[in-house]
Amino acid sequence: MARPSASARRRALLGGTQSGRDALRRVQVAVGALAAVTLVGTVGYVVLGFTPLEAIYQTVTTVATVGFREIKPLSPAGVVFTMVLIIVGVGVVLYNLGVIVEAVTEGHLRDYLERRRMDQRISGLSGHIIICGFGRVGRSAAERLRASGHEVVVIDRDPDRLVGVEVPHLVADALDDATLLEAGIERARALIAALQHDADTVYLTLSARALSPDLVIVARARTVDSKAKLVLAGATRAVNPQLIGGRRMASFALHPDVAEFLDVVVHDEELDYRIAQVHVPGTSPLAGRTLGDLDLARRSGAQLLAVRMPDQGAFVPSPPPSTVLRPGSTLIILGDPGQVSVLHGLVEPGRAAQA
Repeated sequence: MARPSASARRRALLGGTQSGRDALRRVQVAVGALAAVTLVGTVGYVVLGFTPLEAIYQTVTTVATVGFREIKPLSPAGVVFTMVLIIVGVGVVLYNLGVIVEAVTEGHLRDYLERRRMDQRISGLSGHIIICGFGRVGRSAAERLRASGHEVVVIDRDPDRLVGVEVPHLVADALDDATLLEAGIERARALIAALQHDADTVYLTLSARALSPDLVIVARARTVDSKAKLVLAGATRAVNPQLIGGRRMASFALHPDVAEFLDVVVHDEELDYRIAQVHVPGTSPLAGRTLGDLDLARRSGAQLLAVRMPDQGAFVPSPPPSTVLRPGSTLIILGDPGQVSVLHGLVEPGRAAQA
């Protein structure tokens, strides 16, 4: 059986959203009609000589057809008015019941209201990470980010992949600019492109870079050749999971203890120590000073592993004390969360540390 095209899936998604809107509109019309009948009936009985409270009571019992007697004897005009009110009122009540039953049984209204709540939740996020594609790679990335306390928004056009997903998500096409804007790309911290095809990933990278020039974009590359193309398209990093997996397996074969240490430090949330990066902005009191003068290890307790100079320069492992921290440098450190927080405070006093 042929797979539906992306445009067909998009139309189906829009059709489901439209069905939810239609269901909500029908409920609103039904409730409005019932309120109008109640208002007309009340006004009519007031004109016939009832008090407002008596008029409301008479209208409700008449429309509901409960069979109670009239509060006051009715004149011929009152009898005619009551018969008309019964016919119209019963029709409106039956229409309300039908609309409500349809909305509940078909689920369109529930889905639409859930979608609106999800959209409101996404619109309130800032500094989150967008994950496009919720396959094995995207799901693993989402679990890792959530475990480290970061907010994520998932985009996937296959609704089956998002069944039971608790994180904010969009069942939509990530290649559509409107979808990226709906996911809050202008407020996002980073985007992870984990689509099934490299051509789609390149297109997504181009779109995301155009919408947010300063966004960190991590793109999944299925082949070695596509890594360079993704970087040219605007990806901050292009990652080949198969290549990384193979290298890690080789590292475990050659240097098992070293590989295990790095694996535990980077990925194990239960370990107190972690490898983290600390950015040194131009306004930092550390900028322009040497590492020997700063003595970061003594002041924070964290061990400095390497320094990356501005503009994505090369790493300088075990930098000498004479190294000058230039504005825009990045420190790669090893320490526990408390030590990492202290170092963040030294770099940017008064600013909360970022994990």
